[in-house]
Amino acid sequence: MELVLEEEDSLNIGILSGKGGTGKTTVSTNLALTMKANYIDCDVEEPNGFIFLNPKDIKTKDVGVDYPFIDKDKCSLCGECVKACQFNALAKVKESIILFDKLCHGCAACQIVCKYNAIEYKKRKIGIIEEGHHKELICKHGILDIGEPMAVPILKELLKGLPEGVNILDCSPGTSCNVVNTLHHMDVAVLVTEPTEFGLHDLKMAVELVRIFNIPFGIIINKHIIGSTIIQDYCEKENIPLYGVIPYSREAAKAYSNGNMLVDLEEYKDIFEKISEKG
Repeated sequence: MELVLEEEDSLNIGILSGKGGTGKTTVSTNLALTMKANYIDCDVEEPNGFIFLNPKDIKTKDVGVDYPFIDKDKCSLCGECVKACQFNALAKVKESIILFDKLCHGCAACQIVCKYNAIEYKKRKIGIIEEGHHKELICKHGILDIGEPMAVPILKELLKGLPEGVNILDCSPGTSCNVVNTLHHMDVAVLVTEPTEFGLHDLKMAVELVRIFNIPFGIIINKHIIGSTIIQDYCEKENIPLYGVIPYSREAAKAYSNGNMLVDLEEYKDIFEKISEKG
C-alpha cells in the first residue's frame, strides 16, 4: 500500500468488504482519525459513519435525477415513447401516457423518438449530500430518500470533486454496482473481513472484484479470535498482504455500541497506528 502523495494531489483509499457486518465502517472511521484523512461514506443507502465522527457545521445539497414530463396538449398518444423505453417506465392507457418515475433511468430515448415535441425533462429529488467537519477533517455522505430504488446517481454526485489529500472511501457492503462505481475512484483498496467461513466466502468475491480493476489491495481481519487462522491461511496461499489484525473484545464491542471510537482505547490506538504505517 504505497501512500506516496504529491503536493496538491489526492489519494483515495477504498475500504470494502464482501459482506455486511464485518466492521468496515469501524475500520474506516478509525483509520480516518489515525491517518488524519477525509472521510467519505459511500454507503448512501444506509450511511452510519457520521454517528461516530459526529461532524459539525453540516451543509446539505439536494440530488436530483432527470425524468420525462409529458405535455398532454401536444401528446398524440402514438405510443412511440412507450416502445422506446427499455426500462418499462412508460405505459399507454386509454387517454394518457403514464410514467413510473422510479423505473426511469433518464436516458431520454422517449424524448428522441417523440415526433410532436411533447416530452421535456425535469429534475426529481432522490436524496441529499451532507458535508461537515470533524476537527480539520472533511466528512461527506449521501443519503438516498426512503422508497427510492437507485442509489448510483447520489453516489456519483458524492464522488465528484473529492477533497485534496488522503480520502477514506467507506464503500457499501458486498460487491454490488454501488461498490463498482466507487472502485473507479480508488487508488488503493483495503478489504475488511471476519474470521469465519461466511467471511472468507464473501471475501473471495471482493478479492476477485478488485483484481479485475487491477487495484493494489490488502486485507484487515476484524473481530479476530485467538486460534483462528482461516483468513491468514488464505492470504498466504493467495499472496495477499495482511495489513492488520483487530482482536475481538468485550471492551471494544461496548465502545462501539455507545458510538465511541476504538482509537480511544490504548490497545486499539496502537493497532490502527501500525496499520496506517503499512503505507
